[in-house]
Amino acid sequence: MKFLPLFWSGIWRKPGRTALIFFQVSVAFALFGMLQGLKTGVDHAAAAARADLLIVHSRLSFLAQSLPAGSLEQIKSVPGVKMAVPVDIFGATYQKPTQGLGVVAISLVKDWPAAFTFTVAPEYLAAFQKLRTATLVREELAEKYAWKIGDRIPLMSNTAQMSGSTDWAFDVVGTFRDSDVGSGRDNILINLAYLEEARFLGKGTVQHFNVAISDPKQAATVSDEIDRRFANSPQETKTESLLELAQANAQSIGDMNFLIRAIVAAVLAALLFATANMMMQSIRERRVELAVLKAVGFTDRAVFLLILAEALLVCVTAAAFGLALAALILPLAAALVVGLSMPRIVLAIGLALAIGVALISAAIPAAMAARLKVASALVSG
Repeated sequence: MKFLPLFWSGIWRKPGRTALIFFQVSVAFALFGMLQGLKTGVDHAAAAARADLLIVHSRLSFLAQSLPAGSLEQIKSVPGVKMAVPVDIFGATYQKPTQGLGVVAISLVKDWPAAFTFTVAPEYLAAFQKLRTATLVREELAEKYAWKIGDRIPLMSNTAQMSGSTDWAFDVVGTFRDSDVGSGRDNILINLAYLEEARFLGKGTVQHFNVAISDPKQAATVSDEIDRRFANSPQETKTESLLELAQANAQSIGDMNFLIRAIVAAVLAALLFATANMMMQSIRERRVELAVLKAVGFTDRAVFLLILAEALLVCVTAAAFGLALAALILPLAAALVVGLSMPRIVLAIGLALAIGVALISAAIPAAMAARLKVASALVSG
């Protein structure tokens, strides 16, 4: 502790340079923390997905191609299927074109929530079953627009009604939660029977079927059997579990581990060169000061450790600041992308990397300072 004032004076000899190093290191480790948080979010989404819930959709297109609603009985007859629920989806806007939401129409069979990732209170579920124009709104969406039970929501859509109107209205009877972190937050649920009765086009078709199975381990077998039954028909299907879909989405953005390692390695390499260059410049400017220290009794080893300590203090403090900044930002970002978080191990790894950066970047400048000749340094100074 008695050398702390000496460390401090050395660090702040050039405040601008120290602030620049601090900023560079902070940004680098904030990026490191954010990337690790992103990876955690992707892993969380994949791990949380259900393997016992299958989605049966058209092999041609998930969104653009519909399936006959009559396919339901064939799907239900597949061994291992507990429940199959037809689902149709269309887009709509509320008040402004920029305020879009998804309207999810479901067939109200008994215990239908078991074929979804939804959680609905019993009283809301009962009210939803009774009113044909009823809607359950996602909790986040209800909070966003301050909707409450009893409100009538006017929506605009490209889906036309029998009258030709594209205006729809639904009565809020409750809210629901969705545990699928990959689904959209701006969704409402409506009665498929009401949609089928009211719409002009698409009658007798649905976008997909949600299928709950008895054994998650048999997901691949059941999926293959469903697709086999519709093979070579005009409406061939593709069946995937939510777990498969989540894993596919994760793989679609590439190898996260490789991307993170490559980006972090590039950033740390650049940081090493920049920090080492600044340390070298600092040593050249402090030749006389270091020579005086050696003249009053500081050994080569003491000077070497002094320079390393200065680098460690700056890098570790800056890294801790950057990681703390990432830890503060991630919970805010999690409001948009569920699951983002920074595991504690990332903090430990980040600080270890900061120590490594400090030691490597300061090793050569510290060795130069340790080998400094007192007489030549004083004369040249």
